Amino acid sequence: MKAYQPIDFSQLKTYSLHDRTSKVSVDDFAGTPASGMMVKDLLALLPNQLMGKDFPELVRRVIDSRLSDCPVIVGMGAHVIKVGLTPVLIKLMEEKIITGLAFNGACIVHDTETAIAGMTSEDVDEVLGTGDFGAAKETGEFINEAIINGARLNKGIGESVGDAIIASNFKYSELSLLAAARRLQIPVTVHVAVGTDIIHIHPSACGASIGKGSHIDFRLFCSMIADLEGGTYLNIGSAVLLPEIFLKALTAVRNLGHQVNKLTTANFDFIRQYRTMTNVVNRPTACGGKGFNITGHHELMIPLLACALLDELSLRTG
Repeated sequence: MKAYQPIDFSQLKTYSLHDRTSKVSVDDFAGTPASGMMVKDLLALLPNQLMGKDFPELVRRVIDSRLSDCPVIVGMGAHVIKVGLTPVLIKLMEEKIITGLAFNGACIVHDTETAIAGMTSEDVDEVLGTGDFGAAKETGEFINEAIINGARLNKGIGESVGDAIIASNFKYSELSLLAAARRLQIPVTVHVAVGTDIIHIHPSACGASIGKGSHIDFRLFCSMIADLEGGTYLNIGSAVLLPEIFLKALTAVRNLGHQVNKLTTANFDFIRQYRTMTNVVNRPTACGGKGFNITGHHELMIPLLACALLDELSLRTG
């Protein structure tokens, strides 16, 4: 066996730190926080590194889209509703920052239950053993009836359920995203995977109507995506379904001759996942624009985003 001795560093070549290229400079350090700061002041003091650089850029790009009269579309999962962010999104809709919504099927469950009862999200562990999970009578009957009635009139699920909530005038209808979208004449689409939502196990469910309504909504969503050149697509809290829907819609409209190359995309979630990185952040922006992946809890990141957008819009429009 060779006998090793500690290596001698005495002849190692060195250079001056002042001559070296460095990726971090004090010029990029954060500013000093102070009490009473506004959100725009917070963004201004962020370090010019990583998300401290990317987040303000995303905010500027979203407002660029709106000031250029381009769409800002939000695709979302139900967790966004379950952590109480509906008022935040409604405000962005009212301020004409959000111009379109796309839901998975669970969103309409939690949105409708909120409108009816002011509460949602049952304790699955508590009721699954008895077979009671998802069996709430009002939820299944109301949503399925709205879908069936809408399908007869060739309406998508988003329009059908939103209009039904408005017509029913529930106690908490003002906290329904579906109702707000219909009130503000903002397109809202619902994209269903049959068997994933509790309403599908109810006797009132009609597979033909669900399929018809969801396909109408997919085609409507494609029309929204066809107009996305210069616009922004935000995916919030959907790890699989909406990223797949978005990618299929994008390829369909490009196939039909629509130019959708220069766009901004962003994914918001508390973990990084393959489909969101690939189908939202990277592939759609390969021909132009930029994608962002922002990791953090929705209940913190989305209010921060909303306040930053409102500040930026106010700053730019006076």
